Amino acid sequence: MRGVTGAGPSVVRGTFQAAFAVVAVLAALGLLAAGCATGGTGARDEGPARADTVAGAAAAPSPASSGGSGAIGAFEAVKLVKDDPKVSAAVKRELKPCVADEYPVDVSYGTLTGGPVDDVVVNVMTCGDAVGIGSYVYRDRSGTYQNVFRAEEPPVYAEIDRGDLVVTKQVYEKGDPVSSPSGENVITYSWTAGRFTEEYTTHNEYSNAVGGDATALPGH
Repeated sequence: MRGVTGAGPSVVRGTFQAAFAVVAVLAALGLLAAGCATGGTGARDEGPARADTVAGAAAAPSPASSGGSGAIGAFEAVKLVKDDPKVSAAVKRELKPCVADEYPVDVSYGTLTGGPVDDVVVNVMTCGDAVGIGSYVYRDRSGTYQNVFRAEEPPVYAEIDRGDLVVTKQVYEKGDPVSSPSGENVITYSWTAGRFTEEYTTHNEYSNAVGGDATALPGH
């Protein structure tokens, strides 16, 4: 699979729903480490920075070395996650090359926390099925990227959407087959008083009535 995708939020979310639903329950059983350390929002709207090939062993650059843009590559994002004590051991075990030197990560960046250097959003997925198993936000603190947000209850995916940090979690109810979740919770966070705080949650229910595919119904 590709190391980093570059689709916009709506495309990524649609692909995310379809791709990881098939193995979501299995991923959840193996990765029950759940967490959401709060830490922001207010971003430049950009799709994930593309870095299809991750190669070499090099230290993750400081924000200053990336010219202040925060546009680090996929390998640097992998190193951030692997060296991060806040990331669960289960996620780190899954963070390995899928093919050759290509890692299952999506990387995006924007000024979520209002700092002079772009913040970095990293999503870690499973190989092949692209199930989101961990989402993280890294912020520049004194020239070093530090973890200010994490969500590790799969299936999960975080993105920057119109200046907000938006985290999507699919929902399964009793009796749902693994290929057909009942819906999704979309949680929007903002950066307040030095941490991410939840602003609101939207619940979308899926309908399987049309062609057997899940269709989002109005949230409540």
